[in-house]
Amino acid sequence: MAVPTNTSLTYSAVGIREDLSNVIYNIAPMDTPFFSGCGRTTADSTKFEWQTDTIAAGSTNQQIEGNDPTNDARANPVRLNNYTQISVYTIQTSGTNQAVDYAGRKNSQAYQLAKKAKQMKRDIEYMLTNNVILLVGDSTEARRSAGLSTWLNSGYVSMNPTSGSPTAGATGTTAPVSATATASITEAGIRSVIKKVHEAGGDPDVILCKPTIKQAISALSTQPATANVSVPMRTAADGDKPAHVISAVDVYVSDFGTFKIVSDRNQFRDADVFFLDFDYWSVAYLRPFKTEALAKSGDSVRQMLVVEYGLEAKNEASSGTLADVKA
Repeated sequence: MAVPTNTSLTYSAVGIREDLSNVIYNIAPMDTPFFSGCGRTTADSTKFEWQTDTIAAGSTNQQIEGNDPTNDARANPVRLNNYTQISVYTIQTSGTNQAVDYAGRKNSQAYQLAKKAKQMKRDIEYMLTNNVILLVGDSTEARRSAGLSTWLNSGYVSMNPTSGSPTAGATGTTAPVSATATASITEAGIRSVIKKVHEAGGDPDVILCKPTIKQAISALSTQPATANVSVPMRTAADGDKPAHVISAVDVYVSDFGTFKIVSDRNQFRDADVFFLDFDYWSVAYLRPFKTEALAKSGDSVRQMLVVEYGLEAKNEASSGTLADVKA
């Protein structure tokens, strides 16, 4: 059917108001499970220190009656340290840009600062789970805090130990060496890490991994189907009612404790699976999150978001890592 002559259509109309939603949609993943799970403490210097200790394994201890015993050897606590690192974002907005009326936000400068604050949390998650060693820094190189995998030694297991010469990190000063090839995650690998941490005295309760590895854990064929996969029976009365299939492993019950399996979209890399007791991990702040007003330059406002922090591994034997993993 043809459109009658001289019918006014929107295609040639002038002056139609734009229809712009007053909401800005942003689905960037903001979850930071390691950063959020860590405790919070303060640092009084760019180099902050703590001590760890242990007790020797049980042994035969029987003495002759009336014996004059010798003095026992003493093991002193181990003194460890890390450095704080500085993270900064700087936003500058012209006076005109502040004055105009934006859809979805009242103040352009405040909106951009809020975005950068969220992005900085993602940066911190990425750095805390990184495999970089501590660095004191100087006038030409930024100071750096050692990341999670450079501390984990006692509970280290490689999923592919015969591929190259994979080794654990240590004391924040030695980075782990990856295998030359990754290997698919197995329940045997998971059990191996849990056993090593348990024998060292740890009681972790969180398994932290990238989303691809979370799915791989759910797909492990050794998991009991009755406990982890539910397929409701359908009857004629259900008609077109959709079936629901649950195929996920969110909790792993081991011989040495129960673990919550958490996906970390902002974790440094896929190849690391961490077994964590968050009681023994903290973020030490020399300078907590703060917004600083910078010197005014002409017709604009300039602000800096800054935080100075470092990772404190109170006792690495509390946790473990399964390295060189693929889905």
